[in-house]
Amino acid sequence: MTYVVTDNCIMCKYTDCVEVCPVDCFYEGENALVIHPDECIDCGVCEPECPADAIRPDTEPNMEPWVEWNRKYADQWPVITRKKDPMPGYEAMDGVPNKLAQYFSETPGEGD
Repeated sequence: MTYVVTDNCIMCKYTDCVEVCPVDCFYEGENALVIHPDECIDCGVCEPECPADAIRPDTEPNMEPWVEWNRKYADQWPVITRKKDPMPGYEAMDGVPNKLAQYFSETPGEGD
């Protein structure tokens, strides 16, 4: 099992999760985070740290597309290991449906 980030993260990008990760498997895009599924050790400490409930285990139904999405962008984006402020306007974007199609940016973030 592994954990992955879903579209609830897009345009919020809380980073509470990255500080608790013991293996530094989070990667930063311009407006989202992803977890490298091949680096995640399934410890689960990140999941309860996400205020947007965007981190899910891959054992939930229909998670395969999210596993591949996380893998794709983890291979392209820089690692992030420290907490940063969430995105401006995150309160209004938290819980907005279908953020992947409407708001997602493939642009890498700054990383550490």
